Amino acid sequence: MIQAIGLTSDPRKDLPPAVDDVSFEARAGRVTALLGGPGAGKTTVLRLMLELQRGRGVTYFRGRPLHRIAHPSREVGVLLGDVPGHPARTVRGHLRMLCAAAGVPARRADEVLEVVGLVSLRDERLSTLSRGMDRRLGLACALLTDPHTLVLDDPTSGLSTREKRWMHGMLRAHVAHGGTVLLTTPDPKEAARTADQVVTLERGRVVADQEAADFARTRLRPRVAVRTPHAPRLATLLTKEARATHRSVEVVRESGNRLSVYGSTCADVGETAFRNGIPVHQLADEVGDMGPRASTTADRSADEARADVAPQRKAAVSRPEGSREQAATRARSGGPTRTTGTGTATSSATESATSSTASTPVRKRRQRSVTAPDTEARTPQARSGDRQRTEPEAEASDTTSPRRAAEAPSVELDALPELPPPISVRPAPSPLRPLRYELRRAAGVGTGFVTCGAVLLVSAVTAVLLARVGHTPRPRLMAGWPQQLPLPPAAFGAGLLGALAFGDEFRHPSLAADRGTVPRRLGLLAAKLLVTTATALLLAVLTLGCDIEMLYLVYGRELAEVPSDWLSLTASWFGLVVGCAWAGVLAAGLFRSTTAGLAAVVAVPVAVVPVVQKIVEGPSVRTAAGFPLRIRELLLNQWPFGGERYVEAAARLIAQPVGGALTLSLAALLGAFLFTTLRGKVR
Repeated sequence: MIQAIGLTSDPRKDLPPAVDDVSFEARAGRVTALLGGPGAGKTTVLRLMLELQRGRGVTYFRGRPLHRIAHPSREVGVLLGDVPGHPARTVRGHLRMLCAAAGVPARRADEVLEVVGLVSLRDERLSTLSRGMDRRLGLACALLTDPHTLVLDDPTSGLSTREKRWMHGMLRAHVAHGGTVLLTTPDPKEAARTADQVVTLERGRVVADQEAADFARTRLRPRVAVRTPHAPRLATLLTKEARATHRSVEVVRESGNRLSVYGSTCADVGETAFRNGIPVHQLADEVGDMGPRASTTADRSADEARADVAPQRKAAVSRPEGSREQAATRARSGGPTRTTGTGTATSSATESATSSTASTPVRKRRQRSVTAPDTEARTPQARSGDRQRTEPEAEASDTTSPRRAAEAPSVELDALPELPPPISVRPAPSPLRPLRYELRRAAGVGTGFVTCGAVLLVSAVTAVLLARVGHTPRPRLMAGWPQQLPLPPAAFGAGLLGALAFGDEFRHPSLAADRGTVPRRLGLLAAKLLVTTATALLLAVLTLGCDIEMLYLVYGRELAEVPSDWLSLTASWFGLVVGCAWAGVLAAGLFRSTTAGLAAVVAVPVAVVPVVQKIVEGPSVRTAAGFPLRIRELLLNQWPFGGERYVEAAARLIAQPVGGALTLSLAALLGAFLFTTLRGKVR
């Protein structure tokens, strides 16, 4: 069950808020439709409910607000817009990645693919899916965690009639098992045909909250659509004949040469046109939409009528006797006026009746929903049963003395707060299985494999060309590192892979699809650093192996011999590659861009290394000569299994300009990342 209370968006400059005091209920086992045209505020209401937009109000999902639910994705399945996945990712890979993020078994991906009928397309790329298949995949993502509640924003937009029937059948199957479905639609006919309850929005306000049968009776009316070049003349003739025969016929001029005739048949309209020699180009039976306010002014239900009387009684208590009589007179004359013939005029009291009908049920629903947190442990069936028991009592109280009927609403309204609580946009939850999520994210797209292949090819070709030219030291020759380049291809490729680890999250935010950002959680950062480290080490080893093998094949054994100080050189090489990868991860996560991460990797040797070299080589009284020897003496010379050699190699790595620059850069980036994370938690 969903209870939305007082949802109000923040105003935009001098414009009124897009949503103003919207309250409604979506009960379990029912499909509830939010109906409204473009700009009515349907999507804004959903975003306020899901805490994706700042504003005021509160929404309870089975008695709890969304930020109080431990795992929101397991309670509420959301579909807003298209599926925000990487275009090169497969359908099955995308779902398995989301399974790791939601903490559900990977086999659940295959189950929902079978449910939505995408088993045959599980190996297709997301970029190749049609509109209908994309909607099916979006529904599969929403059903992945088997949630109780589904919140869908216009799920049938752009679908064919057959695909719409399939979508509505899936939603009906969900509510048949006790679930709750809330969807938006701009089509009143679709809302009447597929929903159990229809909440009509107009200009950000609730103008009607009805059962589907009442909605169809009050808003949708059969009509005869007529298209003729003599539309004004035919309208006049139909009006005269209706008045002569004392029939209630309403003729409305549409755009162009179209007429909409209510209260008549195709046969009567056709005979009138034939007798008067008027050519007719179209004559068809249709179902016409009377507009969003028709349901509040025509044939109101008993519940809405009681809500209309309550504020009038309350106002009568505080007004003098003359004002009370005037209010009663206006209430009696507040119904819509209908005329025979064209019948387009309405009384001036329609607007006041509409506004009271729209606002008073909102207050009544808010009073009924304030106690939702206190009944959290109770089942939806029990709460609905209580509501059914209390509604007859409310009806009985309305028929008692006028004094009690006038005082009761004022007491309930005084107990309500003046403003609903603010809605804060909260970051997306971190993946429940971050390491598994990162592995599936990195391996599900071919970008990493293509990058590694390109690095190996460029490095091998560069090593062969450098050996042919000569004058290149053997260690740099094996790394494919020319003197003119600030970084070897392997380090540059590792930095690119690290930048993509966070950059793709912001470019294709499947983890935080509707929040526009990726959660800066230490668990997610540790998983990305771990996977990037393993990838960088593998790339470093493969680069050395490929370069040495190519040098041996082209020039023989002389250039392929391993240097005597291979241990320190290997540690330095691994540190350089891993440091570049970490710099790319941290910078891309901090600046939310792949380009910024790659720029940080290049900036280390281009900008930071020269500064460090000037500091180290500058004039000084004392130098750090003999630093490795003193480190060995400090650590008592003897380590098990020769561990002092590794300590000495690490010290040499840090003492080098590139190693020192990377250490400083990584420390600065990590500090900035942690500061941003902690600041977000404090806020």
